[in-house]
Amino acid sequence: MDIEQKQTELIDYFVKQAENLRGDSLANLIIEATSHSSLFAFSEILSVPNLAQLQGTEYSIFLDVLRLFAHGTWSDYKSNAGCLPPLVPDQVRKLKQLSVLTLAETNKVLPYDQLMHELDVSNVRELEDFLINECMYAGIVRGKLDQLRRCFEVQFASGRDLRPGQLSSMIETLTSWLTTSDNLLVSIQEKIKWADTMGELDKKHRKKIEDKVEEAKKNLKKYTVSRRTWSYEGMRKSPMLNLEE
Repeated sequence: MDIEQKQTELIDYFVKQAENLRGDSLANLIIEATSHSSLFAFSEILSVPNLAQLQGTEYSIFLDVLRLFAHGTWSDYKSNAGCLPPLVPDQVRKLKQLSVLTLAETNKVLPYDQLMHELDVSNVRELEDFLINECMYAGIVRGKLDQLRRCFEVQFASGRDLRPGQLSSMIETLTSWLTTSDNLLVSIQEKIKWADTMGELDKKHRKKIEDKVEEAKKNLKKYTVSRRTWSYEGMRKSPMLNLEE
Protein backbone atom coordinates (compact mmCIF):
# COMPACT_ATOMS: atom_id res chain seq x y z
CA MET A 1 0.00 0.00 0.00
CA ASP A 2 1.47 3.38 -0.98
CA ILE A 3 1.72 6.30 1.41
CA GLU A 4 -1.13 8.26 -0.21
CA GLN A 5 -3.59 5.39 0.12
CA LYS A 6 -2.49 4.77 3.70
CA GLN A 7 -2.99 8.47 4.47
CA THR A 8 -6.48 8.43 2.99
CA GLU A 9 -7.54 5.42 5.02
CA LEU A 10 -6.16 6.86 8.27
CA ILE A 11 -7.80 10.24 7.68
CA ASP A 12 -11.14 8.56 7.02
CA TYR A 13 -10.78 6.53 10.19
CA PHE A 14 -9.95 9.47 12.46
CA VAL A 15 -12.60 11.71 10.89
CA LYS A 16 -15.31 9.11 11.53
CA GLN A 17 -14.09 8.63 15.08
CA ALA A 18 -14.02 12.38 15.75
CA GLU A 19 -17.59 12.77 14.54
CA ASN A 20 -18.85 10.61 17.41
CA LEU A 21 -16.67 11.74 20.32
CA ARG A 22 -16.75 14.56 22.87
CA GLY A 23 -14.55 16.10 25.55
CA ASP A 24 -11.71 13.98 26.90
CA SER A 25 -12.39 11.20 24.38
CA LEU A 26 -11.84 13.68 21.57
CA ALA A 27 -8.66 14.93 23.25
CA ASN A 28 -7.34 11.36 23.43
CA LEU A 29 -8.17 10.88 19.76
CA ILE A 30 -6.10 13.95 18.91
CA ILE A 31 -3.15 12.51 20.83
CA GLU A 32 -3.57 9.19 18.99
CA ALA A 33 -3.77 10.89 15.56
CA THR A 34 -0.77 13.15 16.14
CA SER A 35 1.25 10.18 17.42
CA HIS A 36 0.43 7.82 14.57
CA SER A 37 3.57 6.90 12.65
CA SER A 38 1.88 6.94 9.22
CA LEU A 39 -0.35 10.02 9.46
CA PHE A 40 1.01 13.36 8.21
CA ALA A 41 -2.15 15.32 7.25
CA PHE A 42 -4.62 16.72 9.76
CA SER A 43 -6.76 19.40 8.09
CA GLU A 44 -9.67 17.02 7.43
CA ILE A 45 -9.73 16.01 11.09
CA LEU A 46 -9.44 19.65 12.11
CA SER A 47 -12.52 20.50 10.04
CA VAL A 48 -14.81 18.06 11.90
CA PRO A 49 -17.49 20.21 13.65
CA ASN A 50 -16.98 18.43 16.99
CA LEU A 51 -13.44 19.78 17.17
CA ALA A 52 -14.67 23.39 17.17
CA GLN A 53 -16.66 22.59 20.32
CA LEU A 54 -13.39 22.15 22.23
CA GLN A 55 -12.63 25.85 21.86
CA GLY A 56 -13.01 27.65 25.19
CA THR A 57 -13.12 24.43 27.21
CA GLU A 58 -10.48 22.72 29.34
CA TYR A 59 -9.60 20.64 26.28
CA SER A 60 -8.96 23.58 23.96
CA ILE A 61 -5.20 23.09 24.24
CA PHE A 62 -5.60 19.78 22.38
CA LEU A 63 -7.25 21.68 19.56
CA ASP A 64 -4.16 23.90 19.54
CA VAL A 65 -2.01 20.76 19.36
CA LEU A 66 -3.92 19.55 16.32
CA ARG A 67 -3.49 22.94 14.64
CA LEU A 68 0.22 22.77 15.42
CA PHE A 69 0.54 19.39 13.71
CA ALA A 70 -1.49 20.57 10.75
CA HIS A 71 0.50 23.76 10.10
CA GLY A 72 3.35 24.19 12.57
CA THR A 73 6.89 22.99 13.22
CA TRP A 74 9.08 21.89 16.09
CA SER A 75 10.32 25.46 16.43
CA ASP A 76 6.72 26.65 16.76
CA TYR A 77 6.16 24.18 19.56
CA LYS A 78 9.27 25.30 21.44
CA SER A 79 8.14 28.92 21.14
CA ASN A 80 4.72 28.08 22.60
CA ALA A 81 5.54 25.15 24.89
CA GLY A 82 4.22 27.04 27.92
CA CYS A 83 0.74 27.16 26.36
CA LEU A 84 0.69 23.57 25.13
CA PRO A 85 0.71 20.17 26.84
CA PRO A 86 3.95 18.14 26.87
CA LEU A 87 4.38 15.95 23.79
CA VAL A 88 4.99 12.21 23.98
CA PRO A 89 8.07 10.87 22.10
CA ASP A 90 5.99 9.76 19.09
CA GLN A 91 4.55 13.27 18.79
CA VAL A 92 8.01 14.83 19.02
CA ARG A 93 9.28 12.58 16.23
CA LYS A 94 6.21 13.35 14.11
CA LEU A 95 6.53 17.11 14.55
CA LYS A 96 10.20 16.99 13.58
CA GLN A 97 9.31 14.96 10.47
CA LEU A 98 6.72 17.60 9.57
CA SER A 99 9.34 20.30 10.14
CA VAL A 100 11.55 18.69 7.47
CA LEU A 101 8.59 18.75 5.05
CA THR A 102 8.03 22.44 5.79
CA LEU A 103 11.68 23.27 5.08
CA ALA A 104 11.53 21.26 1.84
CA GLU A 105 8.60 23.36 0.61
CA THR A 106 10.83 26.37 -0.04
CA ASN A 107 14.29 24.93 -0.59
CA LYS A 108 15.44 21.70 -2.21
CA VAL A 109 18.94 21.94 -0.73
CA LEU A 110 18.80 21.91 3.07
CA PRO A 111 22.06 22.69 4.90
CA TYR A 112 22.91 20.38 7.78
CA ASP A 113 23.43 23.35 10.12
CA GLN A 114 19.90 24.60 9.42
CA LEU A 115 18.41 21.15 9.94
CA MET A 116 20.29 20.55 13.17
CA HIS A 117 19.11 23.90 14.50
CA GLU A 118 15.48 23.36 13.49
CA LEU A 119 15.32 19.78 14.78
CA ASP A 120 17.41 20.22 17.95
CA VAL A 121 19.96 17.66 16.74
CA SER A 122 23.45 17.94 18.17
CA ASN A 123 25.59 16.22 15.51
CA VAL A 124 25.67 15.16 11.87
CA ARG A 125 25.44 11.43 12.62
CA GLU A 126 22.24 11.91 14.60
CA LEU A 127 20.81 14.15 11.87
CA GLU A 128 21.58 11.69 9.07
CA ASP A 129 20.11 8.80 11.07
CA PHE A 130 16.92 10.82 11.53
CA LEU A 131 16.69 11.74 7.85
CA ILE A 132 17.27 8.14 6.77
CA ASN A 133 15.26 6.22 9.38
CA GLU A 134 12.44 8.63 10.14
CA CYS A 135 12.01 10.48 6.84
CA MET A 136 13.26 8.51 3.86
CA TYR A 137 12.28 5.06 5.17
CA ALA A 138 8.89 6.51 6.12
CA GLY A 139 8.42 7.53 2.46
CA ILE A 140 7.75 11.21 3.13
CA VAL A 141 10.96 12.41 1.47
CA ARG A 142 13.53 11.17 -0.99
CA GLY A 143 16.92 12.73 -1.46
CA LYS A 144 20.68 12.54 -1.21
CA LEU A 145 22.84 13.09 1.84
CA ASP A 146 25.91 15.07 0.79
CA GLN A 147 28.46 14.84 3.61
CA LEU A 148 31.07 16.80 1.68
CA ARG A 149 28.79 19.81 1.20
CA ARG A 150 27.00 19.15 4.50
CA CYS A 151 23.52 19.29 3.03
CA PHE A 152 20.46 17.21 2.20
CA GLU A 153 19.39 17.44 -1.46
CA VAL A 154 15.62 16.93 -1.60
CA GLN A 155 14.31 15.08 -4.64
CA PHE A 156 10.76 14.55 -3.37
CA ALA A 157 8.80 15.65 -0.33
CA SER A 158 5.18 15.01 0.65
CA GLY A 159 2.99 18.09 0.84
CA ARG A 160 1.64 19.38 4.13
CA ASP A 161 -1.80 20.76 4.97
CA LEU A 162 -2.40 24.23 3.56
CA ARG A 163 -1.93 26.94 6.17
CA PRO A 164 -4.59 29.62 6.65
CA GLY A 165 -4.22 32.19 3.89
CA GLN A 166 -2.01 29.88 1.81
CA LEU A 167 -4.79 28.80 -0.53
CA SER A 168 -4.88 32.12 -2.42
CA SER A 169 -1.13 32.01 -2.91
CA MET A 170 -1.30 28.42 -4.17
CA ILE A 171 -4.13 29.26 -6.58
CA GLU A 172 -2.05 32.16 -7.90
CA THR A 173 0.98 29.91 -8.30
CA LEU A 174 -1.04 27.22 -10.09
CA THR A 175 -2.69 29.84 -12.33
CA SER A 176 0.74 31.18 -13.27
CA TRP A 177 1.98 27.65 -13.94
CA LEU A 178 -1.08 26.94 -16.10
CA THR A 179 -0.50 30.13 -18.12
CA THR A 180 3.15 29.22 -18.61
CA SER A 181 2.17 25.70 -19.66
CA ASP A 182 -0.38 27.05 -22.16
CA ASN A 183 2.22 29.40 -23.65
CA LEU A 184 4.73 26.56 -23.86
CA LEU A 185 2.15 24.35 -25.57
CA VAL A 186 1.40 27.07 -28.15
CA SER A 187 5.14 27.49 -28.76
CA ILE A 188 5.58 23.73 -29.24
CA GLN A 189 2.61 23.59 -31.62
CA GLU A 190 4.06 26.47 -33.64
CA LYS A 191 7.42 24.70 -33.86
CA ILE A 192 5.70 21.50 -34.96
CA LYS A 193 3.78 23.43 -37.61
CA TRP A 194 6.99 25.12 -38.79
CA ALA A 195 8.75 21.73 -38.90
CA ASP A 196 5.85 20.25 -40.93
CA THR A 197 5.97 23.21 -43.33
CA MET A 198 9.72 22.94 -43.76
CA GLY A 199 9.37 19.19 -44.23
CA GLU A 200 6.77 19.74 -46.96
CA LEU A 201 8.96 22.34 -48.67
CA ASP A 202 11.92 20.01 -48.46
CA LYS A 203 9.82 17.22 -49.96
CA LYS A 204 8.73 19.46 -52.83
CA HIS A 205 12.31 20.64 -53.38
CA ARG A 206 13.55 17.05 -53.42
CA LYS A 207 10.80 16.10 -55.88
CA LYS A 208 11.75 19.01 -58.09
CA ILE A 209 15.39 17.94 -58.11
CA GLU A 210 14.44 14.32 -58.79
CA ASP A 211 12.25 15.45 -61.70
CA LYS A 212 15.14 17.47 -63.13
CA VAL A 213 17.49 14.51 -62.76
CA GLU A 214 14.96 12.26 -64.44
CA GLU A 215 14.48 14.77 -67.23
CA ALA A 216 18.26 15.04 -67.62
CA LYS A 217 18.47 11.24 -67.87
CA LYS A 218 15.79 11.18 -70.55
CA ASN A 219 17.49 13.98 -72.50
CA LEU A 220 20.81 12.19 -72.21
CA LYS A 221 19.23 8.98 -73.45
CA LYS A 222 17.63 10.82 -76.39
CA TYR A 223 20.95 12.48 -77.14
CA THR A 224 22.76 9.12 -77.06
CA VAL A 225 20.22 7.46 -79.36
CA SER A 226 20.27 10.43 -81.70
CA ARG A 227 24.04 10.44 -81.81
CA ARG A 228 24.12 6.72 -82.55
CA THR A 229 21.60 7.19 -85.34
CA TRP A 230 23.60 10.08 -86.76
CA SER A 231 26.79 8.02 -86.62
CA TYR A 232 25.10 5.11 -88.38
CA GLU A 233 23.69 7.30 -91.13
CA GLY A 234 27.11 8.87 -91.57
CA MET A 235 28.74 5.52 -91.96
CA ARG A 236 26.20 4.44 -94.60
CA LYS A 237 26.80 7.53 -96.69
CA SER A 238 30.55 7.50 -96.34
CA PRO A 239 32.30 6.91 -99.72
CA MET A 240 34.89 4.85 -97.96
CA LEU A 241 32.32 2.58 -96.31
CA ASN A 242 29.21 2.30 -98.48
CA LEU A 243 26.89 -0.05 -96.69
CA GLU A 244 24.23 0.20 -99.41
CA GLU A 245 26.32 -1.67 -102.00
